[in-house]
Amino acid sequence: MTRFDIPASELQWRFGPSGGPGGQHANKSSTRAELRFNIETSRAFDDPMRERLVEQLGIEVRITEDGSRSQATNRKRGVRRLNALLEDAARPDPPKRKPTKPSGSARRRRIDDKRARSETKKARKPPTGDD
Repeated sequence: MTRFDIPASELQWRFGPSGGPGGQHANKSSTRAELRFNIETSRAFDDPMRERLVEQLGIEVRITEDGSRSQATNRKRGVRRLNALLEDAARPDPPKRKPTKPSGSARRRRIDDKRARSETKKARKPPTGDD
């Protein structure tokens, strides 16, 4: 499910040969898909959302997909990656943690536990001859 309805006319595509092995198919076919999307000029967002996305991602998003031998598959993957990127950038930041201090009873309990541990360790030592 995507929250944004981006018109296809706002997506700019370029195609080229994929890198790596593949023989004649890879040399002849333009299966690598490069997707460019300009956030600043897009009509798919309201002004506050556009500002947030530009702040998070910059004015233009560029995605290259060449994982498949099919141009159509690479186009679909590119659009999916764009949608996921926009969704992540649009998600509001988690609220900042307000630092707190331990309560008085928690501090007392900590000191009491330390004292009890110290007493336990002292009890393990052999008695000294300082009578």
